[in-house]
Amino acid sequence: MTDTVHGAAPVAAARVSDAYRWTQLAIGVAAMVMIANYQYGWTFFVPDIQQKFGWDRASIQWAFTLFVLFETWLVPVEGWFVDKYGPRIVVLVGGILCAIGWAINAQATTLNGFYLGMIIAGIGAGGVYGTCVGNALKWFPDKRGLAAGITAAGFGAGSALTVAPIQAMIKDSGFQTTFLYFGLGQGIIIVILAFLMFAPKVGQVPAVTQNANIIQTRRNYQPTEVIRQPIFWLMYFMFVIVGAGGLMVTANLKPIAVDWKVDSVPVTLMAVTMTAVTFAATIDRVLNGLTRPFFGWISDMIGRENTMFIAFGMEGIGIWGLYMLGHDPVWFVLLSGFVFFAWGEIYSLFPSTCTDTFGSKFATTNAGLLYTAKGTAALLVPVANYMQQSSGTWDSVFIIAAGANILASLLAIAVLKPWRKVVVAKSQLAA
Repeated sequence: MTDTVHGAAPVAAARVSDAYRWTQLAIGVAAMVMIANYQYGWTFFVPDIQQKFGWDRASIQWAFTLFVLFETWLVPVEGWFVDKYGPRIVVLVGGILCAIGWAINAQATTLNGFYLGMIIAGIGAGGVYGTCVGNALKWFPDKRGLAAGITAAGFGAGSALTVAPIQAMIKDSGFQTTFLYFGLGQGIIIVILAFLMFAPKVGQVPAVTQNANIIQTRRNYQPTEVIRQPIFWLMYFMFVIVGAGGLMVTANLKPIAVDWKVDSVPVTLMAVTMTAVTFAATIDRVLNGLTRPFFGWISDMIGRENTMFIAFGMEGIGIWGLYMLGHDPVWFVLLSGFVFFAWGEIYSLFPSTCTDTFGSKFATTNAGLLYTAKGTAALLVPVANYMQQSSGTWDSVFIIAAGANILASLLAIAVLKPWRKVVVAKSQLAA
């Protein structure tokens, strides 16, 4: 749905109320909550799949990697559809594919069956994810970090409510029934939400903000121009090295807990008792969600790169701490929570930095191009499993992940920040 007739100037619509904008944001968040389990619920199925079929863990985890690849690498294509035809159709198809993907998992008896199911679920989840983040960036040019953060929080924290139900259902009814019921239920809700989503028309939202700390361009770059900008590839590299550490922990949280013999140890914190792995998974999801609007909001005030420097530095320290102290069940719960808190903000900081640098007209596609870095990072998850299998420990995996985050933290402040100032200043002159 476009606002221009070919050759004619766009017809400006009246400004909409903030309540209307927030309602659109809330619909996007609800859709994100519904796709969260496709990524964050997977770790609970892995031990049962391994037990039933006897495949090695690295082979099973390829399903997770394929999910993330197809969830991310097709987002620019889906984003192009959204920028051209509006959000509804992409979210509608996405919901249907999500349901089909987990229905296939419910029937699968071969590794290829699980790979296929997770690929289809990945395509569906990516369509929903890219559309909702892109729509948030467009509706809130004045609060871009916060809006992208709240939307991404739906994906990060959305699965917290279902950590216990999914594990209980796997235990009582088996993992195949769980795949089927959760897959269909979540897919149907996404389809319903699709009909309520709209993109803003010209004039419905406030203008781009001008703030000393937030460097925002007034020029709209085409996606073909963006991929020719060296600064885009610096952001891409940073996204990959920070993304890989968090994805490795996401995919292997339960296997790491099992290897460290803390998975079924009861932990009591704030008068709540759960096994270490259930407690860690629940806290991780909540903090992984909260961090996105929190750091997004901070970045709207102190600037994106300053925020990256702080968050990525915390992540490096957190991963190192988890490696040193994680064999104690209480520390495992607390530090895995800290790791997810310092990791999840990449999903608000990178899209908002991308849109600040390259403009909002093609925001869904351009942020989608950058989001493919998550898929590239996912290719490193099986590498981590092979490193662990060959050495028998997680040591080298944790040390490399911690170092990568410290590197990204330094790049944000020393290279990205000054470089982006130059790029945006040049684009203002050209405009």
